[in-house]
Amino acid sequence: MRNATDVEINDVFGRINTYGHRLSDQERRQAGVLNEFSNMIRNLACTLRGDASADILPLKSMPAISVDLPKTKHGYQVQADEVFWVTQGILLSTDLRDSMDEQCIADIAASIVGGKIIERSKDALDDIYMLDTHQAEHVSAALEMYGSERFAEEFKFCVDQILKVCTQGTPEKLRDIVFGKKTTNAFPSIFATLIVAFHELTVKESKKITDCSGIRKALTKLSGRIETGRKATSSEERRKNVDTVKGLIGNFFIEADVKSQIYGSHATADIEAPIRRSEIELSGYELKQGLLSLSYQREVDADLIEKVIATICAIANNGPNRVGKVIIGVTDKKADADRVKELDGVEAKKVGRRFVVGVSREARVLGSKVDRYFSRWKDAIKKSDLSPFLRDAVLSSIDFNSFYGLGVIVITVPPQRELSYVGEKVYWRNGDATEQATSPKQIAALAKRF
Repeated sequence: MRNATDVEINDVFGRINTYGHRLSDQERRQAGVLNEFSNMIRNLACTLRGDASADILPLKSMPAISVDLPKTKHGYQVQADEVFWVTQGILLSTDLRDSMDEQCIADIAASIVGGKIIERSKDALDDIYMLDTHQAEHVSAALEMYGSERFAEEFKFCVDQILKVCTQGTPEKLRDIVFGKKTTNAFPSIFATLIVAFHELTVKESKKITDCSGIRKALTKLSGRIETGRKATSSEERRKNVDTVKGLIGNFFIEADVKSQIYGSHATADIEAPIRRSEIELSGYELKQGLLSLSYQREVDADLIEKVIATICAIANNGPNRVGKVIIGVTDKKADADRVKELDGVEAKKVGRRFVVGVSREARVLGSKVDRYFSRWKDAIKKSDLSPFLRDAVLSSIDFNSFYGLGVIVITVPPQRELSYVGEKVYWRNGDATEQATSPKQIAALAKRF
């Protein structure tokens, strides 16, 4: 998929080269920041589309990260009707082909990072990527101070908050909430208004949601309560729309320290990406259905945690600069997903070829709260014989995400600088299998990776 922002950045440098203009230090720095802005937009768009992948990918794996439109079935793995933008009705599937998702993110990013909501127009967005415009100078200076990683985490957090509102109780599309009657219209401008409003309430004012149902009710038929006509594109009218939304939902928030939820935690999109990635990068990712068997007796698999600990060690031994993840609450078998529905009454969420069944259902079967179930995994890793540096790194990054109310545990395996062990044993990944290295020659070969 062609990236419009990259094209615009390349055009800038192309014109500079054509006219033989030599960049000043200030222009070069500004161009670098604008390139960072462009990369931030592209990476966020890729994450939300679900086509996040390694920077270098074999050609044979390209179908796994390409988006397939409903009427052009090429066998690509990422189905447009499964992408966030389309499932919520914000954009049409064909809009993804035209990179409208990137334009929407760029509009939101410029408004939030720049501290003022910009005019909604193609010219306003184009001005961001031109070195000789006031808007480009303003956004580049603001992004240097704000930080691209910070914005990315805040944006994904706000998307998650909106998803929680949509999935509270009986799940409902955001489009069906926002419009008073059934429609197939896209609504990126209203979505941008919602994101900015949620950002100001949660990030700027440090508040958390207390009543998702109340927010959903307040946002019902929103399209008829804010300006959506031609004049709604001006900066002033967009500001009024944001203030209207904040007025409607503000009473359902309370002041709270939400930093730990925003920064360093996995957002919904951050979880979907590695689930898809697990299909093409077998050695770095492992998915587990959960602790309980799918028999009527629902016995706890006593060996599962030990298997996961061995897998953590094996992923760490993939080599330096290699991040991996173990995700608990996901199965790659439809039969298992169907069995979970039969036993626990839980409808799995399909992500690529995988099925998220969650762990919240297991906590209920065990008569335990979710946080207690989560602690069970943390305590097991803490008491394990994993190499101390690896054990501590994993414990500092293990995370729970509600993920559409299903609940998943994400165990991140950060890059290691030396060979890792479980006691005296060394494990390695052979494709998607975890195996013990049994010979001195094999162990020595693994050690040479570091």
